[in-house]
Amino acid sequence: MEKQKGRRDGFDKNKKREEAPRESEERSNDLIIGRNAVSEALKSERAIDTLLVLKGERNGSVGRIIAECREREIVIKEVDRKKLDYLCGQGNHQGVAAWAAVHEYSSVEAMLELAKERGEDPFIILCDELEDPHNLGAIIRTAETTGAHGVIIPKRRNASLTWAVGKSSAGAVEYVPVARVANLAATIDELKKQGFWVYTADMDGKNWCETDFGGAVLLVVGSEGKGVSRLVKEKSDFVVSLPMRGKITSLNASVAASVLMYEVARQRLGIKAK
Repeated sequence: MEKQKGRRDGFDKNKKREEAPRESEERSNDLIIGRNAVSEALKSERAIDTLLVLKGERNGSVGRIIAECREREIVIKEVDRKKLDYLCGQGNHQGVAAWAAVHEYSSVEAMLELAKERGEDPFIILCDELEDPHNLGAIIRTAETTGAHGVIIPKRRNASLTWAVGKSSAGAVEYVPVARVANLAATIDELKKQGFWVYTADMDGKNWCETDFGGAVLLVVGSEGKGVSRLVKEKSDFVVSLPMRGKITSLNASVAASVLMYEVARQRLGIKAK
């Protein structure tokens, strides 16, 4: 595929799975426990990331909580009693708990509007099932420093805006819009219709140094263990790789993403490599 100045492709997939922190490590910071507490959090319009409901529990206020979460497009997960008891530290959860989000989610449209306001070509990072919250936080942090207009994550099987992500972002979640979408493939298709070029980070691409990142950029970063999914990769215009010169054949997801984000920023600033 040809594009401005004979554009080339290239990137790197992480083969070794990085261990994600256990949910229990975050429960004291952002877990809301009990029907009344969750109801009040919703009433105050607090940012809620995920609702946890005991399997089969629908009685009384639980049904109303579920309905409101569906209306607000909050992710709802059914869990068994053993897991819910564990997450809540054996507290009286009454069949309901909720992970609070460290910041309100944004929208893809808001990211495009932000780029328009700045008079810049859109630059967005899309995370494909990135499970480690520290990686997501680090990516959001680098996105802010490189002038990206937002980060897109899937609603399922991906780290979300938890307390750990906020901490790892060093406050960048306050400045970088993060949108959560139901279907990554459909989102990519829509952005391509709006003129985006899709660059996927994977090990079998061409050298990142030979890649033209001009125009509207959607940079796709895969999961720590599996890399980018087949469907997402097939929808990409370019596959970008980082050379591996040592004995280690993979990079931390956020480190690899940072290298590419700064290359996009370098090209946009017109800084020539010496």
